[in-house]
Amino acid sequence: MTELVVVRWLCLIVPVVLTCLLWRKPSRQRAGAALLGFLFAFVALGVTNRLAVWGGWWSFAEVPGSFLGMPLDLWIGWAVCWGTLPVLLRGRLVLWVLVCGWIDLLLMPRLDGLVHLGPHWLVGEAVVLGVVLVPAVLLGRWTVDRKQLTSRLVLQLITFTGLVLWLLPSAVMSEGDGSWDHLVGGPVWRTSVILQLMALAAVPALAAVVEFARAGGTPYPWDPPQRLVTTGPYAYLANPMQASVVVMLALLALGTQSWSLALATVGALSFSHFVADPHEREQLAAREPAWRAYDREVRAWIPRRRPYSTPQPSSTACQPQAELYLAETCTICAQTRTLIESTRPDGLTITAAETYTVAGLRRALYVGPDGDRASGLGAIARAFQHSGPGWAYVGWLVGLPVVRPLLQLLLDGMGGGERELPARRPGKLSP
Repeated sequence: MTELVVVRWLCLIVPVVLTCLLWRKPSRQRAGAALLGFLFAFVALGVTNRLAVWGGWWSFAEVPGSFLGMPLDLWIGWAVCWGTLPVLLRGRLVLWVLVCGWIDLLLMPRLDGLVHLGPHWLVGEAVVLGVVLVPAVLLGRWTVDRKQLTSRLVLQLITFTGLVLWLLPSAVMSEGDGSWDHLVGGPVWRTSVILQLMALAAVPALAAVVEFARAGGTPYPWDPPQRLVTTGPYAYLANPMQASVVVMLALLALGTQSWSLALATVGALSFSHFVADPHEREQLAAREPAWRAYDREVRAWIPRRRPYSTPQPSSTACQPQAELYLAETCTICAQTRTLIESTRPDGLTITAAETYTVAGLRRALYVGPDGDRASGLGAIARAFQHSGPGWAYVGWLVGLPVVRPLLQLLLDGMGGGERELPARRPGKLSP
């Protein structure tokens, strides 16, 4: 047992020491990427360890310092090796992946007494290396280089969803009251209602992530967009992601019957409002000239009744309008135009699609004041975001990357697909 204690300490101390040796005043971008890589590896290791226990690949002995069936020292050491060190090693990533893989293959059989290996543990090793080590290394590299925006956004969503909605609640409930069994083992109707409400609460946060992606960045503070985002949910609420998280945590507390998690939710809300928000305001005010005007008009937790519009210089004659092109000769389009006009959208002009080009459009088209474009159902979703928060929510939901293509496919099957339109005259814009 003494030998296993030494091995456990070495698995933690060696990666930490290597991190300290390689930490040579990294740039803000690289330091943030190192932390992000660690967080992804930490969350993914926790998930894959639960999968390994379920699949019979391996299981850890119940020892002091364990959490969710895994010794924390090994857990942290692996996360540092697989998530933090690759970022600090800079150009030697392929070599590090191979070294980590071989070390893991050699180390696991020598932890007898701490880990029980099943007959197919090598299958589990392949899975862990493929879904933890490789993505963690790539996420760190992409964050440093600001490449593969969609891929790093997906990995960030996996990281923070697992961290906020699984690991942190599990830690709170392990020291307090409540249990996941109350949620998954309770009446089916109650579990279904809670999960559906959580999914609905997640819509503003997911739509906010989409807006960040349009601006070329992510919600991660060390990987931000290149400009101030005031569209989408941010036109109504300054903290859409935090608001979604608080609501989802409150629903989790209800589903798991955990007063401890409810108290932690209140703590998270208080921290965001009194600590994180002032710091973020200070940073944005120093970095973004338009922030102060936005901060005066858009509240952190209470939505506006109408969308925020960026103030224009006094020399500008009028506020730039977004344009929605809908066909006059299409019954569905005409009905859609009537519906959108009934919501009294702000900053939106609806124009006949037949006037757009000589050849005409094949789908509805939305052109934002900043040149942002969306077609088909995506155009309608963007148009709804010019109305009140209720219609905007519909637009956020319909415009989500997974939801929109599925609904578009359904709409096409019902006769709302592409069509040739006669052009009456050249339009103001060209495709």
